[in-house]
Amino acid sequence: MPGWVQQGYDEYAKRMPKECKLLVKEIVPGKRGKNSDIARIVRDEGDRMISAIPPKTHVVTLDIPGKPWTTPELSIAMKRWMESGQDVALMVGGPEGLSDSVRDLARESWSLSKLTFPHPLVRILVAEQLYRAWSILNNHPYHR
Repeated sequence: MPGWVQQGYDEYAKRMPKECKLLVKEIVPGKRGKNSDIARIVRDEGDRMISAIPPKTHVVTLDIPGKPWTTPELSIAMKRWMESGQDVALMVGGPEGLSDSVRDLARESWSLSKLTFPHPLVRILVAEQLYRAWSILNNHPYHR
């Protein structure tokens, strides 16, 4: 990722308290070429994503068909996640999206928008929205 992406992500990640620590685990995408078997590549990426999820983790996909939460609705989801005591894995697919196996594993699906965003922006946008949701839960002035 370009430096500006890491800088933007880090800005919000460092603001989060340790009980809401943000951690990015990048899965190397499969090689794509002119005659690539895209279905196999997406399946393989999904298998690698699933193997990176710790046991007993609450899985949430970020997917266009997911639920388009408002920021207050995200804060309600965040409160529920925190109260569950489980880690949460927010899953973002590759260029062709998420595998069926990842979608099937998810307990929730969140849509940032009906628009398609580049991965660098998604990383920053999700970090900022999580910080904003946390600020709502904690009556922090950031959300105002």
